[in-house]
Amino acid sequence: MPANRNALIRYKTIDTCLRNPYRRWTLDDLVKACSEALYEYEGIDKGISRRAVQMDIQVMRSEKLGYNAPIEVYENKYYRYADLDYTITRLPLSQNDVAVLSETVNLLRQFLDFDYFSEMADVIGRLQDRVAVAKHHSSAVIDFERNRNLTGLEYLNPIYDAIMYRQTLHVRYRSFKSRITKDYYIYPYLLKEYRNRWFVFGARTGDRELINLALDRIWELSPANDIPYHLSEDFRPEIFFEDVIGVTKHERLSKATIRFKADSRQSPYILTKPLHASQTLIEQCKDGSMIFEITVVLNPELYTVLMGFGPGVKVLSPEKVVKEMRKLYQEGYENYKK
Repeated sequence: MPANRNALIRYKTIDTCLRNPYRRWTLDDLVKACSEALYEYEGIDKGISRRAVQMDIQVMRSEKLGYNAPIEVYENKYYRYADLDYTITRLPLSQNDVAVLSETVNLLRQFLDFDYFSEMADVIGRLQDRVAVAKHHSSAVIDFERNRNLTGLEYLNPIYDAIMYRQTLHVRYRSFKSRITKDYYIYPYLLKEYRNRWFVFGARTGDRELINLALDRIWELSPANDIPYHLSEDFRPEIFFEDVIGVTKHERLSKATIRFKADSRQSPYILTKPLHASQTLIEQCKDGSMIFEITVVLNPELYTVLMGFGPGVKVLSPEKVVKEMRKLYQEGYENYKK
């Protein structure tokens, strides 16, 4: 086992011994206790040297691990804690420790929808309480975007298992545009979250065309045990999503370099939070507006993002995208026209 883990076992053993005020502990006593603990927990039967325990005591006394243990020698022979209430298991947390723990707890909470993390729920809850106490019950400093009312989350774990264990799936699915359910047999490859919705990417059996299905539109899910799983060597998420905003990408969608102008109100936000990794600044205008370019697939998510800026963004090219934006704004205008 790693030496660090063995050292932690020795530190804890020495701490347990020195917290017992009803026994006088010599160095040999501590060596014996550490040797027995290493054998019990790690199966190490070669024992430990006096020198190693002496070094452990020096480390515990120092600031190296933050212990600063008040270990003293009395009667030139015995070891004890000068502070009878001291223990290395009750070290005070620094403000930085509390901040790091708080962020970690909030991050871990995002994974509780998966069964693999459900066993951590109690641990995370207790840790959250301890952090709250350490922070004197101050309010949260991080709030992750989350939609607990989203349907389809019950399919996260079965799909995760299917991907991990390479299991073909039968999916009964109804899109927002359809009134009937459709049967899909897919080889699942990836679970992806986008704007608080989960999607499964996989290839259809037969033509092996890559598709994505929203989990909140799944009506029924079951393993297709009679269809052998096919692992695609071509689907690589780190490459597949390079030119995509959102999740929609297929052969029928073209890719283009889009040039757009952001006014003085929107340009600082777009400059500091790019619409896409390909975004480049083309020109800074005297009035504070800026002209940008991105190279992406022309999918519905792209238009949703562009429309979200309202009049603050104007697409300049290509003409195909300009026409689509004009159409969308015209439809919006009709909705509000008296």
